[in-house]
Amino acid sequence: MRWCFILILSLAASGIFAQETPVVETTSPVSDPAITAVSTELSTLRSEINWLWTCIAAFMVFFMQAGFAYVEAGFTRAKNVVNILMKNFIDFCLGSVFFWLVGFSVMFGPQLFPGFGIGVPGFADSLIVKDGTPDKWGFAFFLFQMVFAGTAATIVSGAMAERTKFVSYIIFSVVITAFVYPVFGSLAWAGLWGLGKGFLEQQGFIDFAGSTVVHSVGGWAGLAGALILGPRIGKYQDGKLFPILGHNMSMAALGVFILWFGWFGFNPGSTTSVNGGNFAVIAVTTNMAAVSGALASMIVTWIMFKKPDIGLSLNGALAGLVAITSPCANVSISSALIIGFVAGILVVLSVLFFDRIHIDDPVGAVSVHGVCGAWGTLAAGLFAQEAFGGVNGLFFGGDWSVVFTQLSGIGIAFVWSFGVSSIIFLVLKYTLGLRVSEEEEITGLDILEHGNEAYPISK
Repeated sequence: MRWCFILILSLAASGIFAQETPVVETTSPVSDPAITAVSTELSTLRSEINWLWTCIAAFMVFFMQAGFAYVEAGFTRAKNVVNILMKNFIDFCLGSVFFWLVGFSVMFGPQLFPGFGIGVPGFADSLIVKDGTPDKWGFAFFLFQMVFAGTAATIVSGAMAERTKFVSYIIFSVVITAFVYPVFGSLAWAGLWGLGKGFLEQQGFIDFAGSTVVHSVGGWAGLAGALILGPRIGKYQDGKLFPILGHNMSMAALGVFILWFGWFGFNPGSTTSVNGGNFAVIAVTTNMAAVSGALASMIVTWIMFKKPDIGLSLNGALAGLVAITSPCANVSISSALIIGFVAGILVVLSVLFFDRIHIDDPVGAVSVHGVCGAWGTLAAGLFAQEAFGGVNGLFFGGDWSVVFTQLSGIGIAFVWSFGVSSIIFLVLKYTLGLRVSEEEEITGLDILEHGNEAYPISK
């Protein structure tokens, strides 16, 4: 045995065992066709998984249209349910077409004002079809952005419920998806397509999934519509408020649960990638803000009205979801709970405020999406933490510049959306007409606008 051991050592020393080494050195793993092929396949698979995740998230956001339809229908009277369902159905149909025709290129195309934003109007095909061949990632990204545009449009429906002419509403739906939403979106998100960042992006504006870009833009447009329309007949009399209750809280509650589910596509899906697993963090912050918003609204209404209110509690959950949409990728769980809780309080106070100044918003859309969207965007500048999103907000060592950037985005969104929407609604008011007749409003929009009823009486 001792001689065998000595022989093995001698062979090793003479380099016989080392003769394999030069072969390994001259054959690089990168140049090995088999290894290169596997590497290419893995890279392709990762890209395809990202496309799949983006499409699944888009499908979930699309399902939010059903949630909005149910929330708005539940919060309004039975005689107007068909009208609400038609608005939520058709605004997405028309919005999809006009976002393809104009909106997507305005939001993400080559910029009319380089370094500022606002793309050249044109078909989405100019960006997502290359040399006659569909860009698969481009199609996934377009679908995701299209359902976001649909969300911004459908928010307006609730604020103007029960008294708006159907034809005037759908004309506005076209304009908001083709122009109003994409123009502001280009300032905040244009860089996502890679043709140059928008003005707010360059300033470091944080709005990960659209508290302002989507929700506040829709909310402020709804405020313009509610103001120009005026309140529903009988809502305010002799300076007093006479509540007009929704007809079906079961429908409204189901709508909120559908929206809550869809938000797990809205916020985590905005990663457009599974790489790094950030979508899991975002899903948790999204959920925690929703639950704290609902609890806050319930507590506030219990204290103020001596009873926990179902309508405002449901809106509290939505308020938390809207608020966390901007900072969802930048904050911790504890911060998400605080952001949602504040939103739940704000939405109750905001609903009462608008009623006090006689602005009639049947479903609380302005309060949920406009006010709480602004709060969530500001909260990103306060609660952001570097460990989560790469930047510190004011409460975690950041400076005031982060807050000022957030405030500038909030202000620009309000001036743009409220201002342009007001002009559009005024034009509609003095041309086609914006509000239905008194007879139609009293009888109900279902029969006179659509010739149908949600709950026909059997004879």
